[in-house]
Amino acid sequence: MYTFSPKLRTYSIVFIVLGLVLFGIGYFLNRGVDQEHIAHMMTTVHAHGHNNPSNSSELVGPQDHSAHLEHATMQFQNQPLAAIHFIAVFLFGLSCCVMFFYCIQHASHAGWSIIITRIMEAIGTYIPFGGAILLVTTILNVTHHGHLFHWMDPELTDPKSQHFDVLLFEKKLYLNIPFYVIRTIIFVVGASLLAWKLRVTSKKVDRTKSKDDYQMLYRWSVGYIAFFGFASASWAWDWLMSIDPHWYSTMYIWYSMVSCLSSGIAVIVLISVYMKKIGVLPQFNDNHLHDLGVFLFATSMLWTYTWFAQFMLYWYADIPEEVNYFLGRFDYYSPVFLPMLILNFLIPLLVLVSSNIKRNYKVVTTVAVIVIIGHIMDYFVMVYPGTVGPYWKTPSNFLLVFGSILFVMGLFIFVVMTNLSKMQLIPKGNPFLHESEIYEYPF
Repeated sequence: MYTFSPKLRTYSIVFIVLGLVLFGIGYFLNRGVDQEHIAHMMTTVHAHGHNNPSNSSELVGPQDHSAHLEHATMQFQNQPLAAIHFIAVFLFGLSCCVMFFYCIQHASHAGWSIIITRIMEAIGTYIPFGGAILLVTTILNVTHHGHLFHWMDPELTDPKSQHFDVLLFEKKLYLNIPFYVIRTIIFVVGASLLAWKLRVTSKKVDRTKSKDDYQMLYRWSVGYIAFFGFASASWAWDWLMSIDPHWYSTMYIWYSMVSCLSSGIAVIVLISVYMKKIGVLPQFNDNHLHDLGVFLFATSMLWTYTWFAQFMLYWYADIPEEVNYFLGRFDYYSPVFLPMLILNFLIPLLVLVSSNIKRNYKVVTTVAVIVIIGHIMDYFVMVYPGTVGPYWKTPSNFLLVFGSILFVMGLFIFVVMTNLSKMQLIPKGNPFLHESEIYEYPF
C-alpha cells in the first residue's frame, strides 16, 4: 500500500498555490496594459518585417488601422484564457490517453503491464478535474469573456454584417455554440464515467477473482476504446483545430492525440520508477521499464511522422490558406516551433534506440521528463499562434503560462497520488498477474 508522502503532498500544494499567485499577477498585468501600449507593440511587430498572419481568419473584414488595433487588443487580452486552455487540454488528453493505453492492455489480454495497472487507473482519476477546468474555459468562451475561438463571433455568420465570413457560415452546422457545448459535456462526462467504471470493475475483479467479472472489464475496455476513438478526434477539432477555422488537416487528430499518448507513457514511467524507488512496487523491474521505453520510443517516432507529414505536405503545396498556419509559427514562434523537435524526436531517437539503454532507470526517466516538456511546448504552439498571435513575449504572458502550468500540474500530482494511495497496488484478482510478475523481455 502506497502512502502519499507529506513532502510530495506539500510540493503539489505549493505548485497549486504558487501557480494561482503567478497567474493572478500575470492577469492583472495583462489587464493593466492600455491600447496605446498595444498599438506600440503592433507597430514594433510590423517594423521588424513580421507581416505574416498567425491566423487565417485575420484576413476577413476591414483591414484599416482601427480594425488591426482591435484585433491586436483581443489577441493580447486572450493571454490568460489561452494559458490555462492549452495546459488544461494537454493534461486532460494525457489522462484520457493513459486510460486508452490501459484499455488496450486489457482488450489485447497483455500480461506484462498488469503490475502498472493501478498507476494507470490513478492517472485516470484526474479526468473529471481536468474536464471541470475545460468546462469553465468553455463557459468563458461561449459567454464571450474570451476570444479564443474566432467562429463564436455571431457577426461572422450574419450575411448582413460587414464581417460576414462565408466559410464559417458553411461550417455553422458543426461550429455553433450550442452543439460545441453539448460535445464538450459529452467528452468530459463520458470519459469521466467510463474511467470510473473501469476502476470499479477492476476492483471487483480483485475481490471476486471471477472470470465473468474480468470479462466485463474486457468489455468496458473495448467500450472505452470505441468512445475514445470518436471523442479524441472530435475534441481535437473543437478545442484545438477550430482555433483557426479556415485551416484544417486530416493528420491533426492523430498528431494531437499521439502527443498526449507519448506524454502519458512518460508519466507512467516516472510514477512507476518513483514507486519502485520508495520500495512500494518492487515487482516493477527492468523488463517492465524496457517495454515502457519501447512504447515511449515508438510514440515519439509516430508523433514525428505525423508532425512531418502534416508540415511537409502543406509546405510543399504552398497554398496560401494552408501554409499560413506555419508561416505565423515560423515568424513569431521560432524559439519553440522547431526546437521542440529536439525534445520530442531527436533525443528519444538517439537515446532510446538501444535496447540496453531502455533498462537504465536514470536515462529513461530523464528522457520521460524531456518528452513531457517537449509536448507541453507542442500544445503551446498549437494554441497560442491562433489566439495570442505575436504578442506572447511579454512579462504578463510568461507569468500566466508558468502559473497555469504549475497550477494544473500541481493539481494533477495531488489528485493522482492521493487516489493512488487509496488503491491496492497489486491487482491480485487479475488472471495475468503471475505472467506480469515473471515477465522477462526475451532479448
